Order: sequence, then C-alpha cells, then structure tokens
Amino acid sequence: MRLDYAAFRLLLLLALLSVPALSPAGAERWVLVDTTKKVVQVHDGDVVVRTFNGAAIGRGGTSTMRSRGDNTTPLGEFRIHWINENSRFHIFLGLDFPDFEHTRLAYANGRLDIDQFLKVTDSLRANRVPPQTTPLGGHIGIHGVGEADANVHAVSDWTRGCIALTDTQIEELFDMVRIGTRVIVR
Repeated sequence: MRLDYAAFRLLLLLALLSVPALSPAGAERWVLVDTTKKVVQVHDGDVVVRTFNGAAIGRGGTSTMRSRGDNTTPLGEFRIHWINENSRFHIFLGLDFPDFEHTRLAYANGRLDIDQFLKVTDSLRANRVPPQTTPLGGHIGIHGVGEADANVHAVSDWTRGCIALTDTQIEELFDMVRIGTRVIVR
C-alpha cells in the first residue's frame, strides 16, 4: 500500500502527538506547578531542568472541584492540548481541562448531566479540546502576562483559574514543551 504525501504527514503528526516529550536521555519531559510555592518546574524524568519563580494562580485559589466562574485553579494531572502564540496573554499553553477525572467527579456529584458528561469524555477520547462551557468551565492553561498588568502579576494571584508567568518566562517554557507534555498542578 502506497501512502500519498498528505496521508504520510497526517500519520506522522498523529504519531508525534501521541508520544510524550522526551529529553535527550530518554526521560519524559514534564511540568510541575506548585501552587503553594508559586513555582513552575520543568523536569526531565526526576531531574529539575528549569524553575520559574513568581507564578500567579487563580484569584479564588485552588480546587479539586472547579466550577465555571469561581476563579480557582484546578488541581490534577493534565496535558498541554493546544497552543496559542498570539494570545492576549502573550503565549497560552492550553490544558485538557476539563479532564476525565474532573468530569467523572462532577458527573458523580450531579454537577454534569449525562449529555455534558458524554460530550466531554467523547472529545477527550477523540483527542479533541473538550467543551469549555460546561459547569466546570474551561480555557485553563499556563500563560504570560501579555495585556494584563505586570505590576499586579508581581504581587498577587490574578487569573481566572490559569497559571501565569511573566512573558519572558512563558517564552522560555514554550521552547521547552509541546502538545502532549504532562502538567501536574498541585
């Protein structure tokens, strides 16, 4: 069977998206967001390769059961699912939120109906961005300051649930990750 060029490119892209980012030594590249210390760390396996201090989180703190509009940063394990290099926040690394775990808990607690639950889980299974307008909210990621106030960023948690770094920091982080990179927010 002979593949045309477009089909070959599509298969190659799908293969690249399904493989975790690897360091030269073969260890998985992943990101840890420590919401208490306000630190974002890039790891290659167990080795910290870069630390970004002074991260800001949501004005509402953190939550294991985030709701749309509560301005909390969801805790859990996510993947970078999309990237917007022209965001009003400079660069936006979108996470796959709501993820399976948050969706499962919300459905079990009656916060999502069966249709909402299935739309989110079907999207995640198909590796599509999950619906961003459920009662859990969405548009969660790691981003820069961009058009926001850098002076506010320096002294307080100001986002609507995202993790924010300075524009210089997000540029450096952007160069170290890719779609599919694992992000642990704790």
